[in-house]
Amino acid sequence: MKKFKVSLIMPCYKVEKYLPKCLDTLVNQTLDGVEVIAINDGSPDNCLNILHEYQKKFTNNNELVIIDKENEGVWKGRFDGIKIARGDYIGFVDSDDYVSVDFAKKLYDEIKKSKTDIAICGFDRIDLDTGKLYSREMCKFKYKKIDISKDSGLMLEINGSPWNKLFKKDLLKKMHKMEHIPKVLDDMMFISLAYVNAKSISFIDDSLYYYMVRKDSIINTINMSKLPSVYDAMKEVRSVYEKRSELLDYIDAAAFLHLKVSLMYRIYSDKTIDFNKVNKENTRYLKENFPNYLNNKYLKLNWILKHKKVNFKLWIVKIFNKLGLFKLFLALYTFMIKHIGIDIKW
Repeated sequence: MKKFKVSLIMPCYKVEKYLPKCLDTLVNQTLDGVEVIAINDGSPDNCLNILHEYQKKFTNNNELVIIDKENEGVWKGRFDGIKIARGDYIGFVDSDDYVSVDFAKKLYDEIKKSKTDIAICGFDRIDLDTGKLYSREMCKFKYKKIDISKDSGLMLEINGSPWNKLFKKDLLKKMHKMEHIPKVLDDMMFISLAYVNAKSISFIDDSLYYYMVRKDSIINTINMSKLPSVYDAMKEVRSVYEKRSELLDYIDAAAFLHLKVSLMYRIYSDKTIDFNKVNKENTRYLKENFPNYLNNKYLKLNWILKHKKVNFKLWIVKIFNKLGLFKLFLALYTFMIKHIGIDIKW
């Protein structure tokens, strides 16, 4: 069987407008030995034809593999790619984004040099319509390397998406197969499942991934019917973490970050939803399933000050929440974004 250094997995669904630009950056990767696995996830547009056209452009030791299948969603598509990946390391690309031509090489060089399980690079958030740069993130992480067993709380400041990361293949091959598939926050839960078996993470200062912000993206909207899948899935994720008790404080704090702060912000932004009712149910769920979601060491001020103010923003939100002022925090946060132009990242 042919071997590759890196496999990049790319699900495709209704992205014919953006796919060529993404493929242009993948076909020109400077690393020799890149396998791109494109999953045509039952896309009804011209994605499959575009993939076949670009398949001919891959040369030397780089290759484009196409999986054409019925629509089952990004979660299933990524695992279909992992199953056949032949690279020593695995990364992910969203087909409406694009990467630098040295994306694979720099991540590969870093993970080999540092001997870590995961390597992470910076990324740009760009408005798809205007090309405006919203932000450049993860480029100057406060630590060059994380020992997960000792300092998993540092991971709370890592973005919750798989696409600016490179993983050891075995880490993903052995990942827990979820019974409950989340319909929202699936990227974050995928990352959480990867972390639970990892030992270490290293970082690159360079921005190598270009994340395109689409107004019609699922991340900008919430469908209330999808919330039960989120709660069921995150509860299952925590059950996996119980096998590594030293990481329970991390996953409880992550539940606060993603299920309280991030998810409730999106609920709050939709004025057709009864926020008070949903927030009350959210609090009940967190108390029952993530007992230390507020009272864990990674959200204590002495730990935060000792670790270069990591999680300081999250600590502030915790204080608002404990004082019964969480809704006020969301109002202030919304005002900063919409009227002052300050977009604080979590």
